[in-house]
Amino acid sequence: MSGVTPEIAADFIVEAQEILDRLGEQLVALEHAPDDREQLNAVFRGFHTLKGGAGFLGIHGMVELCHAAEETLGSVRAGQAVLEAQHFDAAQRSLDWLQAMLDAVAGGTEPVHAPAELIAQFSLDPVAVPAPVASPAPVATATGGMIDDDEFEALLDQLHGTAAPGVQPPAVAPSRPASGMIDDDEFEALLDQLHGAAAPGAHAMPAVVPPSAPARAPSPAVPAPVAARPAAAPPRAAGGGEAEQTVRVDTRRLDAIVNLIGELVLARNRLKTLRTRLKDEELDRAVGTLDVATARLQSAVMRTRMQPVGKVFSRFPKVARDVARSLQKEVELEMVGAETELDRNLVEALADPLVHLVRNGIDHGVEAPALREAAGKPRVGRLRLSAQQEGDYVGIEVQDDGAGIDPERLRAKAREKGLIDPEAAARLGPEECLHLIFLPGFSTKAEVTDISGRGVGMDVVQSRIRELGGQIQIQSELGRGSRFMIRVPLTLAILPTLLVQAGEAVYALPLARVLEVLHAAPASLGWFDGRPVLDRQSHALPLLDLRRWLGIEACEATLLTVVVLQMGDSRFGLIVDQVRGREEVVIKPLPRALRGLPGYAGATLIGDGRLALILDVDGLRESG
Repeated sequence: MSGVTPEIAADFIVEAQEILDRLGEQLVALEHAPDDREQLNAVFRGFHTLKGGAGFLGIHGMVELCHAAEETLGSVRAGQAVLEAQHFDAAQRSLDWLQAMLDAVAGGTEPVHAPAELIAQFSLDPVAVPAPVASPAPVATATGGMIDDDEFEALLDQLHGTAAPGVQPPAVAPSRPASGMIDDDEFEALLDQLHGAAAPGAHAMPAVVPPSAPARAPSPAVPAPVAARPAAAPPRAAGGGEAEQTVRVDTRRLDAIVNLIGELVLARNRLKTLRTRLKDEELDRAVGTLDVATARLQSAVMRTRMQPVGKVFSRFPKVARDVARSLQKEVELEMVGAETELDRNLVEALADPLVHLVRNGIDHGVEAPALREAAGKPRVGRLRLSAQQEGDYVGIEVQDDGAGIDPERLRAKAREKGLIDPEAAARLGPEECLHLIFLPGFSTKAEVTDISGRGVGMDVVQSRIRELGGQIQIQSELGRGSRFMIRVPLTLAILPTLLVQAGEAVYALPLARVLEVLHAAPASLGWFDGRPVLDRQSHALPLLDLRRWLGIEACEATLLTVVVLQMGDSRFGLIVDQVRGREEVVIKPLPRALRGLPGYAGATLIGDGRLALILDVDGLRESG
């Protein structure tokens, strides 16, 4: 890659990653429908494109592996072979190796070649398939003659001096130079034919004959259907037609713009605070206009960072297939709502937690085929991955139709491992028992495998979701399956909050976790298990005093202000001095002195210019 610019290499890495993400899903689809010609062509072109780019950059290990896959797929496309189970296994394994090679290139290290046994796994045993009857090669004409995709691939290969496996180049009458290459004018004419019209001033595209092909006597002319020529082609509009124009932008530039928008939001909040204090009519109008413009600009910039969650979902057909095969299970993956959009950083951050949930759903949830049949279920288990937008948040669910989770078994395991004392375990309800799987070191597996059983994973999943400002809940029914529900904000940059005060300090609570604000007399409080509760007729609401949690002196009040917060399937009330109102804040990292402390999620500057700490609702409750 010594002669390749960093920009070209970076473009290849981006494009190759997109192709690899698609190939995993396409290979699974092809395995389920081997006769799907369109899917076969898509997989072939994926490996073919990767091979071409890798060859240009001199990544020989990638070229070698892609060529092995391409040879097999090309023979299948030509009707000379059929794909067997070992070929699909080899193709899926090759994606892991290609990903490792691409990561090495991105990291500036030398990619490791794939093992010889993987290359050999692509070999084809001769299969008795009738040879396809040769049909007359289509002749390109200037009157609308079209060529098909296979011929286009063959001509592209000739530009590199090599023919694609299993694809015959279209025939051509005139002799070619010894190199077998076509010149730029001919290639331009070919591209025009793909659109059904010859380029102005270009000659009709001659067919290409390999240099080794002997000259043949002209065959008798056969009348061919001729497409009706349009009276006149409409002139093209200046600017290249109606095709959508896109441009790739370095993500660091987008992040810098988002940071600037954050500073603008802080300045707007400050001006809105001053407006109420100064009470000037002209200032009021100017700040109102700025408020609207800032909100629109903020929305537009955030949209540029949005990506569909399908970018993450595309890897799961391969993950589900590989895990199911290793466990000798049969699983069908259903994906819904892949077009739902999220902040780019969130899309990337959700990848690992979702991979773990999908693997766990197949390993712990879906039963073996024999057990499913014995229970009256279909042999093939179902795993459903869905996403949908819910206001300022996105909900993502991983649902299986497996055996479900036994709360009593979780309770017993937690006691057995010493993760919870017997008295606390006895007080837990069924729903609270389900959340024991998030305890560090918890596992119900009797044996450690490559997939699970080490007691790590679900606690990391929960921690990662919380870091993203989201929450995860569980629903399960024995014999019917389990459902993991994740809820994360649309963006990590700007967060709608409710500002509350305790003492002199102001704190921000994520607005999505706030259910209501109510007032209660101190005399109406009761006590349960040593903690204050508020009797709300239908249920007793546990309370947490923010002043007491902060360790500051309590104050006497004739009326308590309580913010009701949601935590999973339960709720609790936070006693504060006063509620200051709603405000959109820009999340900043915590000061070093507070990093790692439970109950704190970040910091921000509020409208009056003061620093406010953003509270983590889950950590607040657990540490209170």
